[in-house]
Amino acid sequence: MSRGRHVVHKSNRKTVQHKSKREKNMVNNQKEVQVKLMKGLLDLIILQFLNTQPMHGYQIITKIRKSFGVYFGPSTIYPLLGALEKKGFVNSEWNMDNERPRKVYRLTNEGQSMLSFTEDSLNLICRKISVSTSAGVTVEPSNRAALKPMLKKIGAQQIF
Repeated sequence: MSRGRHVVHKSNRKTVQHKSKREKNMVNNQKEVQVKLMKGLLDLIILQFLNTQPMHGYQIITKIRKSFGVYFGPSTIYPLLGALEKKGFVNSEWNMDNERPRKVYRLTNEGQSMLSFTEDSLNLICRKISVSTSAGVTVEPSNRAALKPMLKKIGAQQIF
């Protein structure tokens, strides 16, 4: 009799361990999806941050980590800032007011336009996904102009 109980106990323990492993895999998969999305949207996120205030690179790195729980280091952020500057979306100038000089980045008018376009596009994609999954209906691209005022009201805050 005690053997039977022991086997059952062992079996239950394996089930509990198996669930725990499954849960860990789920968390890892979710984190992986978040990191992939962050990588794909990193330029948008940086433009959003710079839209609120000028920042130096380390501020951007810190704000990304605090806001999203994902760390992108200098080897990712500074080349991206350089690419955004080359495209004319941001400009930079050295701030020499502190004991340590910092290169401060600001959003340009072109950057503001790109940010608005990207936010609208992303909101449209999210809206299409939401509409198609909830009602089985998709929003056609020709309806984008009609959605634009509504997308502006939603803003990027809903996405992040």
